[in-house]
Amino acid sequence: MSQSSNITRKQFLKLSALATSAALLPQLNAFAASPKKVGLQLYTLRDLMAKDPDGTLKKVAQIGYKEVESFGYSDGKFFGKTPKAYAAYLKSLGLTAPSGHYTTGKTMPKMKGTLMNDWKRAVDDAAAIGQKYMVCAYLFPEERTKLDDYLRFADLFNKSAEVCKAAGIQFCYHNHDFEFKPMGGKMPYDVITGNTDKNLVKLELDLYWATMANQDPVALFKKHPGRFPLWHVKDMEKTPERAFAPVGTGSINFQRIFDAKQTAGLTHYFVEQDVCKLPPLESIAISYKNVEKLKV
Repeated sequence: MSQSSNITRKQFLKLSALATSAALLPQLNAFAASPKKVGLQLYTLRDLMAKDPDGTLKKVAQIGYKEVESFGYSDGKFFGKTPKAYAAYLKSLGLTAPSGHYTTGKTMPKMKGTLMNDWKRAVDDAAAIGQKYMVCAYLFPEERTKLDDYLRFADLFNKSAEVCKAAGIQFCYHNHDFEFKPMGGKMPYDVITGNTDKNLVKLELDLYWATMANQDPVALFKKHPGRFPLWHVKDMEKTPERAFAPVGTGSINFQRIFDAKQTAGLTHYFVEQDVCKLPPLESIAISYKNVEKLKV
């Protein structure tokens, strides 16, 4: 191409780059979108998992779930299985376990595999089964009697997250409703988010518990953009008690929340129902069908 052409080489290269970018745009948007795989927090099936973990996981896969979030890890075992055996069994069912729940260990100091006891081993075992997220699931009432308790836990979360980061795992904190009840003139949730490194400590937003605390999930996403890679998709009955309900049968507008997924930074979401009035497997089947109807 000569300098006398209607377009210079520099302009040509710029236009070519723009054209290439335009061609790649649909692919880039696809990568940015949240996954289509519907996950399940296995705590919903805790009684069944205690009696027959293999059979229960098989039924979870048969319903259509592709991802599970673990709970109850202790002393090197997932539901009684070694990391290698657990990962192999999940793979045989077409399941993966991208996330798992853990506790601080403050109320159970002898329990191994908590943030305060044998955490490095827990992180190594999580990595062995392919977990990309490790979540502090809950702070027991006796662990959070004053605001200073939250400050101490924020420090523990930062330190625990450093161990996770070294193994290529993201640490997260999962909320209930108590974090949104003022204590000492402050909101505990603000203490946690404000005193932890936003890159080291991400958040798993429980949509039910946030709603129960009169918090708008979308407003939380806007307040902490990109900090919510994980969600618990859990519905609320249209009753004064606002009890737990299968997804799609209650009062929460999930489509509105999923429409804000990019603001949140969503990567995985897990159906959960703390208490089921129907048989739990029936409840999670209803939830699965209704999540499938959402544009996610």
